[in-house]
Amino acid sequence: MAPAAQGTVWLFSHWQGILPLMRNPLKAALLTLLVSMFAFALVAAQSPSAAAPEYTDDGQMKLPENYRQWVYLTTGFDMSYNPGQMSMDHHMFDNVFVNPEAYQSFLQNGMWPDKTMMVLEVRKAEGKGSINQKGNFQGTEVMGREVHVKDEARFPGKWAFFGFDDNKTAKMTPTSASCYSCHSEHGAVDTTFVQFYPTLLPLAKSKGTLSAAYQKESAAAAAQK
Repeated sequence: MAPAAQGTVWLFSHWQGILPLMRNPLKAALLTLLVSMFAFALVAAQSPSAAAPEYTDDGQMKLPENYRQWVYLTTGFDMSYNPGQMSMDHHMFDNVFVNPEAYQSFLQNGMWPDKTMMVLEVRKAEGKGSINQKGNFQGTEVMGREVHVKDEARFPGKWAFFGFDDNKTAKMTPTSASCYSCHSEHGAVDTTFVQFYPTLLPLAKSKGTLSAAYQKESAAAAAQK
């Protein structure tokens, strides 16, 4: 139990021996106050602090190191948006996590709020290991991380990308990079690839927040099947 809650529990038990001796309205008032203090301390001790993007003095973003405690959205396998990209000599998994506050907000209105952070974690796929004989599983080594962050007051385009290697901080990816135009042109919701998040795509559709460009693109793809 957190120190704040422990102190309130002690105070509550201490006053339990005194309250029976009191015979006036002050007793009820003190009891109400103690119960309120106990409830507040308990909530404060159990509620995690809200995740928000953090930056260094020179504008680099700090890696949210606890991102694996966030909400898991999806995993891709050997995904590429460029048909001409050369194939690699190994397979890759990419996992996507989002901060819990942004996820809860999306569930309510189908849009990402300010201070949304999505972490793309890339891991090498392994084939042989333990009892596995077919297919692939994720290796323990992280090959790379990228953060897609929405910070409306900080970035003119509201969103920005930061690519992390083995470092705890990263410079912003220049807006001339293709990832910005790709997300803007093809992102299903607010320049993000919700079309690849299986539990959120139906929700965005029901909320009416799918972009017109994505709906046109998906209708054209369906017609070609």
